Amino acid sequence: MQMMQRNVVGQRPVAGSRRSLVVANVAEVTRPAVSTNGKHRTGVPEGTPIVTPQDLPSRPRRNRRSESFRASVREVNVSPANFILPIFIHEESSQNVPIASMPGINRLAFGKNVIDYVAEARSYGVNQVVVFPKTPDHLKTQTAEEAFNKNGLSQRTIRLLKDSFPDLEVYTDVALDPYNSDGHDGIVSDAGVILNDETIEYLCRQAVSQAEAGADVVSPSDMMDGRVGAIRRALDREGFTNVSIMSYTAKYASAYYGPFRDALASAPKPGQAHRRIPPNKKTYQMDPANYREAIREAKADEAEGADIMMVKPGMPYLDVVRLLRETSPLPVAVYHVSGEYAMLKAAAERGWLNEKDAVLEAMTCFRRAGADLILTYYGIEASKWLAGEK
Repeated sequence: MQMMQRNVVGQRPVAGSRRSLVVANVAEVTRPAVSTNGKHRTGVPEGTPIVTPQDLPSRPRRNRRSESFRASVREVNVSPANFILPIFIHEESSQNVPIASMPGINRLAFGKNVIDYVAEARSYGVNQVVVFPKTPDHLKTQTAEEAFNKNGLSQRTIRLLKDSFPDLEVYTDVALDPYNSDGHDGIVSDAGVILNDETIEYLCRQAVSQAEAGADVVSPSDMMDGRVGAIRRALDREGFTNVSIMSYTAKYASAYYGPFRDALASAPKPGQAHRRIPPNKKTYQMDPANYREAIREAKADEAEGADIMMVKPGMPYLDVVRLLRETSPLPVAVYHVSGEYAMLKAAAERGWLNEKDAVLEAMTCFRRAGADLILTYYGIEASKWLAGEK
């Protein structure tokens, strides 16, 4: 085996070592940095070595020399058009309610406060929202019938938004957990099993009720098997062939959802003597260790009629975003979830990072990984920053 030669001062670099400096001799390294006429070189620190320029046909830094040039060759860009703004709605009072674990985010009081918030988002170019209602405890049941109440909070919010902003794209959440007294996305049997097919019947009713209210896109986040196809058939049967489905295709059983569950009080509840309630959602949401499984979910959703596929959470799962981008022609969405938002906020509040730079970098990373759409609580702030506001 041929031994690799080490580069030493006074020798020409080994062929192929394109970043190695060519130094004529030791004296050139140790003597002061002076020009050929003996005067001190200007524009560089004293002591800077004089070297022979490297023989490099390709110098990538030439394409980074100025902001104008960097912008002209940038491979991906972020704009407010890429954002979907999640909004939490309540009607327990006429006041917005701050969410302690999500600084800067509120449960919006149904009515004018919702309109004002969405109007602000639209003024910065964000014209897509997804609605998450906080259901009062007295309306929650084990079978979650409130999910398809035609006069429920979600359905009334959809109508309010479409009446106020006809061209606003309104997305919904299709899942039972905000309405389920057990805190799960599906109906729970006494033995602690999340009932798949029985749950889908109610998911279909929920999606149809949202479409009747004026939703543009219904978004099943429940992770029941076969729900995309069933919802598509239910929508088409009722004449809603133009209502799209954004499927939570690769939704992982993640630790990053905590603040969201605070916002909606939708975490799984403790079991009872005669009923076992699973303490987590691992029997239907994906294992964070799994990558190839996302392909199986994507193929199923695409075959069943999904129009958009989503990955949730975001930053820890950029590899899965790229996987879906490369394996499907469908648009890909990513959810920059509550835990990711809370971490950035906490670090920024402590002065540990520059919030604007970190957030815009995160948005760029989502786009670079292949996401077309980004659900983010930073929708308004990021759009302000993109517009040049401080």
